[in-house]
This record gives sequence, structure tokens and C-alpha cells, in this order.
Amino acid sequence: MYVDATDPDASHQTSKDDMRVTRVGRFIRRNSLDEFPQLYNVIRGEMSIVGPRPHALKTSVDGKPLDTIVEEYAFRHRVKPGITGWAQVNDARGEMVSVDQVKKRVTYDLYYINNWSILLDIKIIVITMFKLARGDGAY
Repeated sequence: MYVDATDPDASHQTSKDDMRVTRVGRFIRRNSLDEFPQLYNVIRGEMSIVGPRPHALKTSVDGKPLDTIVEEYAFRHRVKPGITGWAQVNDARGEMVSVDQVKKRVTYDLYYINNWSILLDIKIIVITMFKLARGDGAY
């Protein structure tokens, strides 16, 4: 990001071709290198490798906070956030610009929480590795 390009209340999501992102930043995001610092959070026990992706606290869509769009949104907080998740491997990643996108992502997150198993985690990790190798969805 360029200097002074940050959003003070963190409500502006990074989007494809975001003018705030530098060329180096675009390379880092496209190759998902920006996820590596989160491994530190995993080591500290604050995050999991697999789980619902965290959203910035004041993220909103159509001017509405996410927890007002989907009644069950807070249920996502019953598990640790993850670096990758069921929503991400099902192509529900990136900027959320519509209420339907929020609902879809939360539906995937709730499916993961309600159906958690070590096999599901392994499946998500394997799919994530294939998607990373192909460069799917990152910007």
C-alpha cells in the first residue's frame, strides 16, 4: 500500500486493481506471500491453519456491518480464525461487494464449523495448495 492509503477504521476492503496497492504489493498478494506473517499467529495459538478467515472489525457491505447481514455471523467466532478455509477453497474469497456474497461466505464458514473433522482440514489444505500452485483467485 502507498503511504497514507490506509483506511483509518479499516472498513475499506482491498479490491482487484486497487489503486492503493503498489506493484510490489500486487506481486506479494498475487502470490499469497502476504499470508506468511499469519503463521506467527498460528504458532502463538491465536489462529489455526484452517478455519473461517477473519474479517476486519468494521468491514461492511452496502453500509451494513457483517453481523447485521447474517444473523449467525457471530457463530464464526466459536472457532479460531484460519489462514485458509472452506469458503476460500470454494472460491468465496476476496472483496465482498454484495449481501449475497457475505451470506455465501458465512454459509461456507458455518458448514465448516458444523462438519469439522481432521479429514475436512486435510482436504482444505490440499485444495489450497493446488489453488496456490495455479494462482487461483489471488490479487
